[in-house]
Parts: sequence; C-alpha cells; structure tokens
Amino acid sequence: MTRDTHEQARELISFGKDRTGTQQTWLRTHLEECAACRQFAEVASEIVRSVQSLPLAADARLVRATQMRVRFHASRLQETREREWLVGLACLAVGLSATLTLPFLWRLFAWMGEWAGVSTIVWQMSFLIFFIAPSLIVATTLLSRGTHWKNNDERSGQGR
Repeated sequence: MTRDTHEQARELISFGKDRTGTQQTWLRTHLEECAACRQFAEVASEIVRSVQSLPLAADARLVRATQMRVRFHASRLQETREREWLVGLACLAVGLSATLTLPFLWRLFAWMGEWAGVSTIVWQMSFLIFFIAPSLIVATTLLSRGTHWKNNDERSGQGR
C-alpha cells in the first residue's frame, strides 16, 4: 500500500462517525489488511473513550454568563418576532385600505382632471405620483434610519 492510502485511512479514522457507507466499507477492508492503521484506529478509539469518560464541569460564573446571554438573545428574538408580526399586520392593513380606496381615488382624479381641463395622461400621472409618493417617502425614511441605526450600533460595539 502507498503512503497516501495510509493517510487517507487515518483521516477517515479521525472523522469518526462522519463517514459515508463507501468510506466505511473501504476503511474496514483496509484495516483488515493493514496492521499499522488498525493499531492507529485502536489507539484513536481508546483516546476517544478516555476523553468521553472524563467528567466535564463548568464554572458557576461561566454557567451564569451563558444563561444570561441565552436569555438576552432569546428576548431579542422575541422582540424581533413581535415587530415582524406588527409589520405584517400593518402591511395587510395598508394593502386592504389601498385596495378599497383605489377605485374612489381614480374616479376623483378623473373628475378633477375633467374639471380642470387637463389631458388624460396628466391626471393619470398625477394619480400615480399621488399614490406612489407616500410609499417612496416611507421606504426611503425607513432605509435611511435603518442604515443610521446600524452604523450607530457598529460604532458603539453592539453591531453584529
């Protein structure tokens, strides 16, 4: 066998249980033929058993600090979910109100266009601007505020 085959076997032994079926079969066959790799596998297995048998105890301060961080992140996740729920409801309300008021606004702009004597394209473009402008203003404001908040968080060391 070549040195590359032994290195490959040792690599697969080091992977432990993270082997595919074909890798497991190849390794089993190789270990039957190669005494050096079989000994490596036995030693590695013994080391793993030894490490697994050691009791692990965390310092009380570490446990408290970890619990505090987990609680903090859980509360932030809960706040984020609540905000997303409110944003979803607001979007639903805006969509519903826009759907209900759109025909009335269209008729109002048509009537105002006829009353003012402007061409159809002018009052239609005015309607489009009137209908889309609030969305553009709100989106721009939210984007700029979001960028501003993100930059402030990064400067104060809170950004992620």
